[in-house]
Amino acid sequence: MRLPSEPCADQGAVIQGECYRLTVLTPELIRLEYSGQGVFEDRATQTVLNRDFPVPSFKVIDHGNKLEVVTDRLHLTYDKQPFSRHGLRIRIRNASGHLMSVWYFGDTPQDLGGTARTLDNADGAIPLEHGLLSRQGYTLIDDSRSLLLEADGRVEPRGQEDTDLYFLGYGHDYLQCLKDFYRLCGRTPLLPRYALGNWWSRYYRYSEEEYKTLIQRFAIEQIPFTVAVMDMDWHLVHIDPQYGSGWTGYTWNRELFPDPKGFLGWLHDQGLRVTLNVHPADGVRAFEDPYLAIAAELGMDPEKGDAVEFDITDPQFLLAYFKYLHHPLEEEGVDFWWIDWQQGGMTRIPGLDPLWMLNHYHYLDSGRRGARRMTFSRYAGLGSHRYPVGFSGDTIVTWESLDFQPYFTANASNAGYGWWSHDIGGHMLGYLDDELALRWVQLGVFSPILRLHSSASPFNSKEPWRFNRMAEEAMKDSLRLRHRLLPYLYTMNRYASREGLPLVRPMYYHHPEQHEAYEVPNEYYFGTELMACPITQPVHAKTGVAEFKAWLPEGVWIDFFSGRVYDGGRRLSLYRNLEHIPVLAKAGAMVPMADLTEYTSSAANPGQLELRVFAGASGSFHLWEDEGDSAQDRDEQWCDTGITLEWGEAAVLTIQPARGNKAAVPERRSWKLYFVGCADTQVQVVTGSGPLGVETAYDDAAHTLTVTVPAVAVAESLKVTLAVARIAAGDIANEVFALLNRSQIHFQLKEQILRLVTELEVPAAVLAALASMDLEHSLYGALCEILTARL
Repeated sequence: MRLPSEPCADQGAVIQGECYRLTVLTPELIRLEYSGQGVFEDRATQTVLNRDFPVPSFKVIDHGNKLEVVTDRLHLTYDKQPFSRHGLRIRIRNASGHLMSVWYFGDTPQDLGGTARTLDNADGAIPLEHGLLSRQGYTLIDDSRSLLLEADGRVEPRGQEDTDLYFLGYGHDYLQCLKDFYRLCGRTPLLPRYALGNWWSRYYRYSEEEYKTLIQRFAIEQIPFTVAVMDMDWHLVHIDPQYGSGWTGYTWNRELFPDPKGFLGWLHDQGLRVTLNVHPADGVRAFEDPYLAIAAELGMDPEKGDAVEFDITDPQFLLAYFKYLHHPLEEEGVDFWWIDWQQGGMTRIPGLDPLWMLNHYHYLDSGRRGARRMTFSRYAGLGSHRYPVGFSGDTIVTWESLDFQPYFTANASNAGYGWWSHDIGGHMLGYLDDELALRWVQLGVFSPILRLHSSASPFNSKEPWRFNRMAEEAMKDSLRLRHRLLPYLYTMNRYASREGLPLVRPMYYHHPEQHEAYEVPNEYYFGTELMACPITQPVHAKTGVAEFKAWLPEGVWIDFFSGRVYDGGRRLSLYRNLEHIPVLAKAGAMVPMADLTEYTSSAANPGQLELRVFAGASGSFHLWEDEGDSAQDRDEQWCDTGITLEWGEAAVLTIQPARGNKAAVPERRSWKLYFVGCADTQVQVVTGSGPLGVETAYDDAAHTLTVTVPAVAVAESLKVTLAVARIAAGDIANEVFALLNRSQIHFQLKEQILRLVTELEVPAAVLAALASMDLEHSLYGALCEILTARL
């Protein structure tokens, strides 16, 4: 029950006096300790695991009564006295060597915010805790109150109240700051592959037969799910009042689930992993099946019927807690636990949050059967990224809640917390709005985890067929898309764990000097290839489209769904109907996906792949795959399929032979190659064995060339040559017609607008004419988007 750690810093990085110790971990990261007793801490803490960094270059100037420490980025001045505002300061330089700002001890950094413990009862925006990144160029981690992790896995309070700070002076090098944070506090673990698919969850009193019927209906509707979440009604809830409430429970309700092991086995046979909800706060009462065993283990007299109190700080209770309450249920088929702790922050150890303890020990214990570790719980402060996946809590079902979640999700990366799972569709109260439910699911596709959830209300559930036909079909398409994205998502899962690159990232991570990047809080990068702009406002009644005010960085951007091509380096409003949200890829991007032409809900590495290739520039991608649920993340378990695109007068796409652990992937694979935003052209395909006959098709509306390649050995190369490499020209007249055709406006106005578009060939002239017509904002904005997509 221990996390690996290297808590002792190299002594070459340490500057120490009688009561102070400064440790230069990187040119931008310095640990600042002050102890009146001269006792300094070298053990790991709840937050910090590793201090053994390579010693950076730095200079120490000792003036006797004053000390200076100088790195490439920081200049620290210290008077060797108890830390004070006049005695300790640090100057921060940017990567160019220019002074950015000065920190004086006691100053509170104005950071970009982090995340929050929970969204319980949130109806819109809530305050966020501090994060790691700041436009000022510096932030702090105060580890002074963090408890200590002993070598044997125990948690102990510190012996005295000393100052223990980590100063992060990374300027606007946000990604490097995150990488060093993960080195300091532990990297983000690799999620099991199944966790990245669709999760079904509902707070509802299902019976075994009802749940089976639902899962069978999903299969008939060809809606893939990989995780089944059982909320608290799996256990006894209606109990004798002498025992208290029914929130806590470990005994199956056999009226609903007469054969738990058989039921869990059936779910596994359908390709689902299973998590059960637990509220452990009330301990173990005498009515529970495991009561006699756990009471005896802890030396209690079971005949008295006294409750076994929950005390996770007691090592004996901790061992019994897992041995009798959780391990037997895991042997029946439970794959991981949903820890729904919300009863406060008090334990017998002062300053120890029971939520943190539950996350820590449940995560460590989850690997005991040789599978990849995982748990599902609320955020408990910096360092919580080590215990994925996060449960964000019970939001209110409103547009305001939806509008906050893209920002909340992306901003959590500022605290290193990359794997939030929200109640997609909202949890409780609120109102029925089919459009709201659909937009939430569309956000879910481009979120870290897509978990549908809702409250116990009989009117509040997220089965797509409960909504109108338009919303139903779009929801189904969205859930299928999420499953198709598994190859892409799993590659990003590796990058999050190994490269410190969260799946969801605010725009300013890659454009820190662009002020526009800080002004689009709901816009974010989704992996290395995509940029998402979730719609969080209703469509306009007359035009049938909703607006997203976006900023596109420099370059050429192509819509993932429509193939519309945009020139970047500007602000613009993007308008979409109910079918899609704006998701853009930069020219040269590549997105591997599963081909669901032959439906499957399997999360295994597929034998039929799609590859969406975005025209206009050269690019490269590595598709990383392993077995998906191995206990350890080792180099030798991975298979790497390199893909390159060379874009010139012709275009050459090369899918290289698979390298590494080829046993993890099918021996042969078929490919559907979609060249998005590409003009039609002749195609030639060659494998390592020679020329290959393929099918091609061109979709004028989506500006997409499709090349269907039959199965070839993964050990062979595949080269696809487009005779002419050219970005497709937008068909402005047809796109305007499609917009006007569904707009609820006068027919004569439609005809007048279309005539302007077809007769005035210069977009600027059309825009000038339209500006004089006093059109409704949504209609005029949508027309502007079409006319100026490529400037």
